[in-house]
Amino acid sequence: MSGARGTVIWLTGLSGAGKSTIAEALVGHLKLARPDTVLIDGDAVRVLFGGDLGYDEAARHQQIRRIQGLAHWLGRQELCVVVAALYAHPDLLAWNRAHLPGYFEIYVEAPLDLLRARDGKGLYAGAAAGTVRHVVGMDIPWHAPKHPDMVIDAQRMEPPADTAARIMARLAGRRTETAA
Repeated sequence: MSGARGTVIWLTGLSGAGKSTIAEALVGHLKLARPDTVLIDGDAVRVLFGGDLGYDEAARHQQIRRIQGLAHWLGRQELCVVVAALYAHPDLLAWNRAHLPGYFEIYVEAPLDLLRARDGKGLYAGAAAGTVRHVVGMDIPWHAPKHPDMVIDAQRMEPPADTAARIMARLAGRRTETAA
């Protein structure tokens, strides 16, 4: 990715799908060509804003609006922005396409069975037991992206660096199509 042009690469998927892990690997690859690459991770944004939001659907919507604002602001400064964010309401993703520079959407797709097996945060087990509420994909609807630019199959067992390399190849292909 050469040239100073604002780009926002948005990874979405359910909790435990691997968004943050893939995003971190991708940032490592991107920084070689674009030292101006920054990562916006949903969990980090919650901390950055003081943890003032809950996890119900309205709070998740507000969380994404914050992330969108940051991504828009940084992208307009011609930075390369990689976002890892969970909630993917169709209206929010449509806003991304209309307003974020160089927008590229990646859906990290994972079936609930796989996520329940991984369950690093205990969210799915807690939701099933009734002790955890407001879990996207359980008691909050999950809206899988309808037209992502790329789908990553989380069931495919490959190192995050390999997934990042595949994303880089797709991004390079997109630049070639745009230039033609």
